[in-house]
Amino acid sequence: MNVPVNLLDKPVKQNLLGMTLQDLEVFFTKSGEKAFRASQVMKWLHQHLAADFDEMTNISKTLRETLKQVASIDAPEIVFDQTSSDGTRKWVMQIDGGNKIETVYIPESGRGTLCISSQVGCALDCSFCSTARQGFSRNLTSAEIVAQVWMASRLLGSNSREDRKITNVVLMGMGEPLLNYDNVLKAITIFMHDNAYGLSKRRVTLSTSGVLPKLDLLGQDTNVALAVSLHAVTDKIRDSLVPVNKKYPLKDLMASCRQYINNQSAKTHITFEYVMLDGVNDSRDDAVKLVKLLKGITAKVNLIPFNPFPDSGYECSPMPVIKEFKEILMKSGLIATIRKTRGEDIDAACGQLVGKVEDKSRRERKFENPRYGMK
Repeated sequence: MNVPVNLLDKPVKQNLLGMTLQDLEVFFTKSGEKAFRASQVMKWLHQHLAADFDEMTNISKTLRETLKQVASIDAPEIVFDQTSSDGTRKWVMQIDGGNKIETVYIPESGRGTLCISSQVGCALDCSFCSTARQGFSRNLTSAEIVAQVWMASRLLGSNSREDRKITNVVLMGMGEPLLNYDNVLKAITIFMHDNAYGLSKRRVTLSTSGVLPKLDLLGQDTNVALAVSLHAVTDKIRDSLVPVNKKYPLKDLMASCRQYINNQSAKTHITFEYVMLDGVNDSRDDAVKLVKLLKGITAKVNLIPFNPFPDSGYECSPMPVIKEFKEILMKSGLIATIRKTRGEDIDAACGQLVGKVEDKSRRERKFENPRYGMK
């Protein structure tokens, strides 16, 4: 077989981890190779978790040697790996530029959920979120998003779909996924493809604070499970907790949520995440207003006990208050759950561990700013 000259002409190696089947087909056909090479390589990458082209034994040696010159299988460097007493495992991964991201694996009976990041930091500045306090650095590439699942699968010893440790992927880690739309959509496509991880649409969840133009587009482009970071039932409170609400208020957010459900061909629901903050959003009146706010939406409410971090300015609602809040929701007919706290002993809440691993000098200077009301 002749060496595909066009491949050798490419000056920059392409990380194949972030390429969809269509991307790979273009990559190979433009270089004189058959399109079926794309399926072969995709299976080696994501089903067999190959880390080296030499492992791809059903591909000719000549093509493997060429791929070494023009392509790569690059994953982030693991700089921290710790397992909680409850089995939760958390990694801090270093990517280009010295930036760090977090990935968390949560094992449960019959399932294993991987929480992945879509950005380095976050630009939304939610006041109760430790990730927001690190500021925003950049979007992750599609390869960096997918590599978290690829790397975690290797580290967990899940080297085949029959021995799958990761059954669910949630984009609930660092960052706002809809502010990195194109790369996130490409990663989702890879997660759901039969030649890759083969996850069903109900096993891939995207969590958003409500970036409405992109949320409306998401409903047209894909049909993954949706989680909305709600956290308040009035614009006044949500403006302070989730500042993007000032641009996309609750009325518009609820309209987009209804439209997202209408766009789905199969029956579905939206999960609304609601962090419980003592004296801020946890009153009986808040619960009643939440029922009214979600009227007409097939919804599940996930009540999240707040995980305190230094200088947060918030406290978690007492458990009796959280349970009463849940009862009000359930008596109205809503499905409501209280999220079980996992990995507290390893700072498994998003952003906390990165804040400890990386240099904190910029963060500390930031909180000397009077607008935070601290120091």
